[in-house]
Amino acid sequence: MLQSLKIELIKTKKQKPAADQLGFGNHFTDHMFIMDYSVDNGWHNSRIMPYQPIVLDPAAKVFHYGQTIFEGLKAYKTDDGRILLFRPQKNIQRMNRSNERLSVPELDVELTIDVLKQLIAVDQDWIPTAPGTSLYIRPFVIATQPALGVAPSTHYQFIIIMSPVGAYYTEGVNPVKIFVESEYVRSVKGGVGEAKTAGNYAAGLKAQEIAKEKGYSQVLWLDGVHRKYIEEVGSMNVFFKINGTVHTPMLNGSILDGVTRNSIIQLLKHWNIPIEERPITIEELYEASRKGELEEAFGTGTAAVISPIGELNWQEEKLIINGGLTGELSKKLYDTLTGIQMGKVHDPFGWMVEASIVHA
Repeated sequence: MLQSLKIELIKTKKQKPAADQLGFGNHFTDHMFIMDYSVDNGWHNSRIMPYQPIVLDPAAKVFHYGQTIFEGLKAYKTDDGRILLFRPQKNIQRMNRSNERLSVPELDVELTIDVLKQLIAVDQDWIPTAPGTSLYIRPFVIATQPALGVAPSTHYQFIIIMSPVGAYYTEGVNPVKIFVESEYVRSVKGGVGEAKTAGNYAAGLKAQEIAKEKGYSQVLWLDGVHRKYIEEVGSMNVFFKINGTVHTPMLNGSILDGVTRNSIIQLLKHWNIPIEERPITIEELYEASRKGELEEAFGTGTAAVISPIGELNWQEEKLIINGGLTGELSKKLYDTLTGIQMGKVHDPFGWMVEASIVHA
């Protein structure tokens, strides 16, 4: 557990990129936060320091046994100068669930958010304000004990880095093309699919590489047992509007419990739009399309927020959704959620957390 918010600060400053040159995750702010853990001392030695390489022993367990987890959330600057965070408690709570699954010591949720606010305060000038931009925040934990025995590490580092970002997909809010993966498997129930750990993403790289060679932005994963139940897109949860009702795969132990996913479900219920969380087969989806009942499809995630899906390719059979155009519901969800995040739309759920501005 975090014991103190006393943080050592070492300041630096570097040139910021132009707003139209951001991309996603290509540039990093002046500073980073690091905190150490040992079995004897718990979490300790908190410091904000210039962004720089980290030095690890070659035998550090993170390199050999993959004991690492991460999160992703965003900060926004409103037109009146406030800095807002979108549901940070949910991210840190999920981080602790990932920690527990990988035998990593937990973090105190509220104190971790306070640490995050302090880092944002130091680098607040890095928050971009152009439409569609934000400050992406990446907290992560790595196992640092230099030992080759297969056992949980006794030492860790908790690190936060931040990156000013534009759109995650080059398509922006326009529909993306998704390749349905039938050969490779990302995760199964009982594994670590519901944890936000690096290995989950490494497991998907080969399939994603093949999909991109075929001209597709991402991979849609099917379940690892029957190879027919839809799970999630490589970096997003997924939703389908069929005959007036929105459907999304239910959480089953191998699907990430997305913060944006949860928020979209709440919005749909708030609007009295029917929403079902249930098992969905790829055959059912294609059959709904043949009947003219598949109206829209979209992915959800912190990075892209809402990403309409215009085409699926399953076993070389292409499925064009809504004529390849952005659907009305997808656009409404995107406009509403980003409006709430930017402080331009009323937040009926109390999602946004204001980060105090501290001029250091």
